[in-house]
Amino acid sequence: MTDVHDLDGSSAGGQFLRTALGLSVLENEPVCIENVRGDRSTPGLRHQHLAVLETMAAICDADVSGAELGAEVVEFDPGLESTARPGPDPLEGGAYAVDIETAGSVTLLCTALLPLATVLESPLSVTVTGGTDVAWSPPLDYFRTVTLPLLRRFGLEATCEVDRRGFYPDGGGEVTLRLEPSRLERIDLVERGALQGLRLYSTESASLADRDVANRQAEGALERLDGVSELEVTERSETPVDSPSPGSAIVLRVDHGTGVAGFSALGERGNPAERVGEAAADAANRFLEGAAPVDRHMADQLLVFLALAGGRIRVPAVTAHVATRCDLLASFGAGIDRERDDGTVVLSHGGCT
Repeated sequence: MTDVHDLDGSSAGGQFLRTALGLSVLENEPVCIENVRGDRSTPGLRHQHLAVLETMAAICDADVSGAELGAEVVEFDPGLESTARPGPDPLEGGAYAVDIETAGSVTLLCTALLPLATVLESPLSVTVTGGTDVAWSPPLDYFRTVTLPLLRRFGLEATCEVDRRGFYPDGGGEVTLRLEPSRLERIDLVERGALQGLRLYSTESASLADRDVANRQAEGALERLDGVSELEVTERSETPVDSPSPGSAIVLRVDHGTGVAGFSALGERGNPAERVGEAAADAANRFLEGAAPVDRHMADQLLVFLALAGGRIRVPAVTAHVATRCDLLASFGAGIDRERDDGTVVLSHGGCT
């Protein structure tokens, strides 16, 4: 019997749980996670974390204990059938559906599933209902236009189909993630290429269309970026969408010679739409002042892929999320090297053998 990998989430949040479950599947190694989300004011599993756990368990037919709201200890054994051939144990695909039941983040769940493409034997599709553009998570357009295109450059075969948007508090958005068996290529994201353009995606619920929210967000962002002469707008989308709750979001994508970077902001009651656009633009301006080819939020999303494929990534800083994920990867024997360089940090790994 494989030894259980004991993990302590007392100083972490939901990201630690999602990453640990994914690594458990990739390594076919049972885990016991204690003090789940111990660093949060309401520790234990909430709806969106329970949805990730149940989805992972369904995909690999795992043995699970602690799959209930509020649980602070989770045991997860993927139990994939081992093979004599080298490499990770294979995972069957299939079609699944999950309802988070709240405005819990759809994009965080989808992001957690992406690395599974590297062990799939057949296509996998997961339809998720919940919040597509909600706080503390990447907006849907960031996932669609930044995360997926960047990872496709390195061999990930994944698409995202949007049926409906969902804002806080009702959620109700619906997205289908489709993964194909994927073979990753080494990741080289150390130098930023020449700027190639700006893509702007501003979204408003149909209930806000009469206030011209999407256009005002876009104008606020572009006015704030006006001083960057080499950043030509190559795509501009202002989209009203049907949604159970009112809401808005804006995503800016900066294209450059070696990749893309994304910056976002969500609308909220009492905050003028122009300020929402300016917030996204301020993040883009900070990125443009530095030398890293990826934004600070993408940095931690790339780490599992870096451990799998090998390579080097220059990131703006070692954020708390980056540090937590690096420590977790190290506990699975995939330590990430860090080297400070000219105000940035270069992360590297040799890749799986």
